[in-house]
Amino acid sequence: MTAFGDYTRKKRIALNLQKPGHYSLRRVARESGITPSYLSLVENGKQAPPGEETTVRLARILGEDPDLLLSLGGKVATDLQQIIIARPTLFAGLLRALEHHPDEAILPLADDLRKGGR
Repeated sequence: MTAFGDYTRKKRIALNLQKPGHYSLRRVARESGITPSYLSLVENGKQAPPGEETTVRLARILGEDPDLLLSLGGKVATDLQQIIIARPTLFAGLLRALEHHPDEAILPLADDLRKGGR
């Protein structure tokens, strides 16, 4: 089983326990634009995770962060790739500098930057 498949399956089943039928394999597959058999194969690690567009739809249906599901599938969102490619030295250095810092130290900085602070 893959990290993507395992996580997606556990999340879908947990949500389905809270709202029976709302997160069945068939319903989630249909709303994601894929077949139930494909979703089953993905969840059981027998098929590679879907592409970015389908993964983002699946994440939204499951109430999950699309970037998390993309990363579990070994992918990075196209918009993030473009940002990094536009300024590779800056972002490579930034990511390497942040690598060993805990999330608790980084999140306030990110929030401040989002709000336009310095």
